[in-house]
Amino acid sequence: MELKNKTIVVTGPTGMVGPPLCKTLAADNRVTALARFSDANARADLEAGGVECIAVDFVEADFSAVPRDVDVVVNLAVIKTGDWKTDLAVCSEATGHLMSHFRDSEAFLHCSSGAVYQPNGGQPFTEDSPHGNHHAHMMPTYSICKIAGESVARFGAQEFNLPTVIARLNVPYGDTTGWPFFHLLMMRAGMDIEVHTDGARYNLVHDEDIAADLPVLLDQASVPATTLNWASPGLVSVAEWCAFMAEIDGCDPPKIVESDTAIPSTVMDTSRIEALRPDRLVNWQNGLRRLVENHPAH
Repeated sequence: MELKNKTIVVTGPTGMVGPPLCKTLAADNRVTALARFSDANARADLEAGGVECIAVDFVEADFSAVPRDVDVVVNLAVIKTGDWKTDLAVCSEATGHLMSHFRDSEAFLHCSSGAVYQPNGGQPFTEDSPHGNHHAHMMPTYSICKIAGESVARFGAQEFNLPTVIARLNVPYGDTTGWPFFHLLMMRAGMDIEVHTDGARYNLVHDEDIAADLPVLLDQASVPATTLNWASPGLVSVAEWCAFMAEIDGCDPPKIVESDTAIPSTVMDTSRIEALRPDRLVNWQNGLRRLVENHPAH
């Protein structure tokens, strides 16, 4: 799907993935972002990038103020309060209301997570791997709500005959944000970095590759819904990426502490998305170098 001159709705535009994606899409499309926009600066940043912003409370999931006539919906909405009622409302129930409202769109992308998989000691997850409460210790509601959200998206695809792709995102990051960025700040502060005893390995995926993947993923939207792992090839552990950043930054080496209650590895089998888009724009080494250089120590 060529994303030019399209009308695109993006939910969850103020998280880690949303801001750069919205602004990239807005260069060639009409983009409308839906969120509460409790942070006025986040809204102003999006609007400065050419993104139209409409305030919507996803707990209430009332989309009546949003025009229905759109080409593509990218659902990145997520919440992690730890309150089951709130988190299920936003991560799963709101998906159904969103799909109902935009049932006539060309394609719907539901962003899920590698957190839906049952931890397996760091072996690769295929799209058919068993589900489980992957983030149980750190975020007790997150994995279950993401699994529920996928189920709602599958139902919506068939109920509304809405071509849908469910994309399970691994670890997103960019030049200005992401999990590695927090680790960089922790290393500079001399803090311990807790990692899982299974090796804490993940597939990083840079903002630029997320934007480049989007039209490929949307092209896979179907009824019934298609499910794909969303990550870049090339595994790296938290300990490895922290050591790499510390060397570039000049800060002390990471203080790694192993724990069974940290987030387990999410090793994704990326063969299906690689077949669709084999070339990556940013490998993890270049991406992390750019991240450090964009946040010089003071």
